[in-house]
Amino acid sequence: MLDKAYHAQCAAVNVHSSDPVERGRCRLTLLSLALGSFCIGTSEFASMGILQLFSESLGISIPTATNAVTAYAFGVVIGAPLVTLAAARLNRRTLLLMLMAQFVLGNILSALAANLEMFVLARFISGMPQGAYFGAGAVVATYVYGPGHTGKAFALVMMGLTVATIVGSPLATFLGQTIGWRNTYFAVSGLGALSFLALMAFVPKTHALNGSSVIQELSALRKGAVWMTMLVAALGVASIFAIYTFVGPLITDVAMLEAGWIPIALTVFGLGMTAGNFLGGRLADTYPARGLLLGFGVAVVVLAALATFGFKLPVLFAGFFLVGATMFTAIPTIQVRLTKFAPEAPTLVGAMNLAALNLSNAIGAWSGGLAIASGFGILSSAWAGFCLTLTGLVIFTMTLTRRPNLAAA
Repeated sequence: MLDKAYHAQCAAVNVHSSDPVERGRCRLTLLSLALGSFCIGTSEFASMGILQLFSESLGISIPTATNAVTAYAFGVVIGAPLVTLAAARLNRRTLLLMLMAQFVLGNILSALAANLEMFVLARFISGMPQGAYFGAGAVVATYVYGPGHTGKAFALVMMGLTVATIVGSPLATFLGQTIGWRNTYFAVSGLGALSFLALMAFVPKTHALNGSSVIQELSALRKGAVWMTMLVAALGVASIFAIYTFVGPLITDVAMLEAGWIPIALTVFGLGMTAGNFLGGRLADTYPARGLLLGFGVAVVVLAALATFGFKLPVLFAGFFLVGATMFTAIPTIQVRLTKFAPEAPTLVGAMNLAALNLSNAIGAWSGGLAIASGFGILSSAWAGFCLTLTGLVIFTMTLTRRPNLAAA
């Protein structure tokens, strides 16, 4: 249902391919873009699954190790607008290749990091291409697929990110447990190199994919509604990362299960995200606020239950599924609102979508780590998520009632 979330952004792209050869290869183009999004999603979420492994290897505590997760998220947040604006006039094919090359480099550096400082820097470098990749990917998907179905085309691109939560992250975590966490990043780098070759082979070489004016892209940053939506996203969605980041300790230290259960828990999380995304896409297409109100509202109840009774195995796994489902019920509404507030800046808005959600990644990982480091136990990360989502819900509710112009996207 991500076609709903990005429909406004894709509809704003005014160039479409008329070359029958390019149109005939559009599915290969979309699949190559999806492979890139799968690599990016796997790298991001796998770091949380192998958190205990690299924290032990680098000789640091789990709360300290979350700095690497936060660094990746800040890489996305900072890189999304900066890279997008710096490369505003660059051909989108060239930009995609440069971004994937940087992604591969960042993951190789992650695998080779000798200490926390080097690892944090490597994760920051790995995160910088993410936002711009999806923004440029939306433009390319729209170009090759043509008008009328461009949202669905980009949904296929984004599907790689969803598949990464169900398959990529659990598999990468399993690899980390069996052949070492460094080899996880080497494997992701190899997959990224394959994606680079696919993009080189199947993304069309055409001047039609040249960039646009920086001033046009910057117009999105002048709109208060864009910043308000990003604030709601950054706070409200952070709870999913306050839990996902600590799946490993929740399994081994709270549920007292073997580490082999961690990939299973990540798969349960991914299934919840997929189910929530399906429901959220339907709600976002019809209602301007219902998906977010439902997602955040149910999430605070689930998080309170998880924080209180998460030591019970059925509650823990139900919590994993429901936290993923509720947050991804809300996310399409956030994305629809953001893209409709500034559809004239499609690449930047696409990047800022990812920036907002990765800011929530940084906030969630940091707040959960802070609660644990304060001595309140692993389950206290759920209370941190509870406070963040409740804050986002309150801000959004106040926006609806006090700022009617922001209520209807």
